[in-house]
Amino acid sequence: MRKIKNYNLVLFIPLLILNIISLFNMINSKYISTVYNNAFIKQLIWFVLGYIILFLFQRIKIKNIFKHSKYLYLFSLFLLILVLFLGNDINGAKCWLNIFGFSFQPSEIMKLALPLYLIEIATNSKKETAKDEFLLITKLCIITLIPSILVFLEPDTGAIINYLIILLVILFYIKLNKWWYISFFSISIFLVIIFFIMYFFFQDYLVNLIGTSLFYRMDRLINFANGSSYQLENALITIGSSSFFGEGINKILLYIPEAPTDFFFAFSIGNYGVFSAIIILISFLIIDLYLIYKTNNLKNVKYKMFITSYLGIFIFHQIYNISMNVGLLPIMGIPLPFLSYGGTNTLINYLFLGIILKLFKEKTSIK
Repeated sequence: MRKIKNYNLVLFIPLLILNIISLFNMINSKYISTVYNNAFIKQLIWFVLGYIILFLFQRIKIKNIFKHSKYLYLFSLFLLILVLFLGNDINGAKCWLNIFGFSFQPSEIMKLALPLYLIEIATNSKKETAKDEFLLITKLCIITLIPSILVFLEPDTGAIINYLIILLVILFYIKLNKWWYISFFSISIFLVIIFFIMYFFFQDYLVNLIGTSLFYRMDRLINFANGSSYQLENALITIGSSSFFGEGINKILLYIPEAPTDFFFAFSIGNYGVFSAIIILISFLIIDLYLIYKTNNLKNVKYKMFITSYLGIFIFHQIYNISMNVGLLPIMGIPLPFLSYGGTNTLINYLFLGIILKLFKEKTSIK
């Protein structure tokens, strides 16, 4: 199959199409808020940096990334602690850290550090006895729990879900005794039941336990079907009112708060019609199938764990964000990969992709 500088066309073309769609929408984003006046230039810079990352990662030794993953994890923890004290408070959440004028989300960096570190531990630990398996599960859960607690305090629900997906993927791959999986599932169900019992019958205790701010966030998620929001209403009106090719450049159909970020899908339909939605869905489908196919053909279990961890997050973001835009799921800060405005999320996605493309080229087989 033909390649462009080692980037398979099957992956490269739909990725480039997503980038172009994103940039065209950034042109119209200035009509949403003055905050996005320079969105086109910034997004273009992040995409260019992303492709540079893809190029550079083809020339590094992947073993070194896994080998030093512990330090990346500890550095990410430090940033998560730092953001709680020095982070910018936006809409009641401290998720952004500003250093020398550069603003970024530490939780996104942890999204990359966590699977690398968990995989390194999982593949270098003994699993000969039940005690070994218990110690390994405990270690993996604690390593995941620490950053989860820190982002819980921000609060950033989307990041917690990302970390949970990573943990579940790795627990699936290490092939433990089936009773561990049954126990894990049973405990999870038990905790969910306890939460809902407290939510419906002991709300005062729940508020004292998790805090007023987080309680109202959870309350909004649980009761999203009983009401609507201004941004969701406008998103649905935009989708329902749009023509096949939309309004075009330098126009917007309707104002949607957070349109270039969380509500990119609805924003794109308003700008460039149902046609843009079809192209987005087809592009994502091609990328998903490509990654699944290539991962399935790998013999290296360590590499499979990492790629599947990213695939889990990548596909979850697609499904959740689009479902949220059409009113099927509660509103949460889940961006659409390679489309939504934002430097940290965009660059982390390219970092993942750079490592994955390098892993596909590796010849080593670790069973």
